[in-house]
Amino acid sequence: MRAMQRSAGLIELLAWYHEMGVGDAVAETQTPWLERGDRPPGETHKPPPTAQGALPAPPQPSPQQPSPQQNVEKRVQATPQRRDFPVAAPDAAVMAARELARQAAGLDELAAALAAFEGCGLKATATKLCFYRGPPRARLMLIGEAPGREEDLEGKPFVGRAGRLLDKMLAAIGLGQDVHITNIVYWRPPGNRTPTPQEAQVCRPFLERQIALVAPEFLVLLGGAAAKHILGVTDGIMRMRGKMSEIAVAGLSLRAMATLHPAYLLRTPAAKRLAWRDLLLLKTALETPTASAQ
Repeated sequence: MRAMQRSAGLIELLAWYHEMGVGDAVAETQTPWLERGDRPPGETHKPPPTAQGALPAPPQPSPQQPSPQQNVEKRVQATPQRRDFPVAAPDAAVMAARELARQAAGLDELAAALAAFEGCGLKATATKLCFYRGPPRARLMLIGEAPGREEDLEGKPFVGRAGRLLDKMLAAIGLGQDVHITNIVYWRPPGNRTPTPQEAQVCRPFLERQIALVAPEFLVLLGGAAAKHILGVTDGIMRMRGKMSEIAVAGLSLRAMATLHPAYLLRTPAAKRLAWRDLLLLKTALETPTASAQ
């Protein structure tokens, strides 16, 4: 029984490491860090007294043999590394993003521009570009925070557990697949952390061009990070959610509403009632003709 519990614990730990983005181990051999000599001058290492039954101290490497640290360095040098993308200074990166985005005449060209863009540091650690899913033109556009692990592997936003919940929420108000879905950044942040304001800002020209090409009437901002970035406010999501407002983006006048992120709803099921109220408000707004349509 204890062996089974230990195995289950190890499997859980490995799954958590995988979710946080941990990949291969650095080396197969143990490194005696205390024997490396990384101490202030004059300070010597005194090994603790060996308790009865304790493991003996690791043997010191002889002068003729490479130390474990040298073995690690050789292994690292011999191992093919992930490509290093040069990251430009923020101002220069934003200017380059604006120029590339401006030249894109359609979403395919915008995707090609994003693939060629090297001004966002997230690209260096991500597996795939995660652009959008849904129709190229839609009345409703949803904008989330950032791709997660499953999105990073598949190259599409909201395809994991949170995405499946989002699809059910949209289906509940009769929207189905007629929704364009994206994020404020197009590559997964390491460990699923929140994108920094700089990372969101350097992706902003591409997002604005995407909004112009999709030409939606409504924007739904999923979660606090997306709402703060698009609306330019500092309030928390609980203060912002469920309020329809008029905003100007990419030369378009749009109605926008913030709501809770589906990932938050998975962690806090009691908040689903708040998200349901927001969905009903969105459904009413979609069914109400705008002044320009009358």
